[in-house]
Amino acid sequence: MNFIDESLMDYVEKHSTPESEVLKYINRETHLKVLRPTMLAGHFQGQLLKMLSMMNKPKRVLEIGTFTGYSAICLAQGLTENGLLYTIDANHELEELIKSNIQKAGLSNKIKLIIGQAIDVIPAIKDTFDLIYIDADKENLINYYEMLIPMTNPNGIIIVDNVLWYGKVVETIAPNDIQTIAIDNFNKLVANDNRVENVIIPVRDGLNVIRKN
Repeated sequence: MNFIDESLMDYVEKHSTPESEVLKYINRETHLKVLRPTMLAGHFQGQLLKMLSMMNKPKRVLEIGTFTGYSAICLAQGLTENGLLYTIDANHELEELIKSNIQKAGLSNKIKLIIGQAIDVIPAIKDTFDLIYIDADKENLINYYEMLIPMTNPNGIIIVDNVLWYGKVVETIAPNDIQTIAIDNFNKLVANDNRVENVIIPVRDGLNVIRKN
């Protein structure tokens, strides 16, 4: 999932602010106990999400795709004093683990976990957001985006993960490769959307950072 040399990646991580003890614990436990641990944001991407949140100083954050809570904890670091982060995940089997990790981070009063299908949950949330992070099913990226643009405050940021999809977006895409097609269509939509400006950052599997005008 990384697009830079392994030795350079090691250098970058060693010369960035280190993981907190809580994040180290979540990272380790996720790799030991949870299927597909590479879905975890991890140290480098997590630190970038934390920095973007701290620069944005959001009052309200929405995350789609909680996994084990690592990225939610990173994003919550930038919340204002009375800020709140909603995080949505469809996997009810991870609910207790997520809640435990959030509690370990001391953020139970800052992070609200919602278990359910995001496409159904989003319309029920009566709030607007300064920062949104999407790391969920790729087939619904455009649906999520169109639902969330009206809920994003002016100058608000939407960050979408996995937009380079292992480099497949620049290869010849097979007609049956639904996920790659969905990601490519999403990236094209954003690049031509006059409601926003964006930049794709080749961090791990690619982050599309989008600012609403």
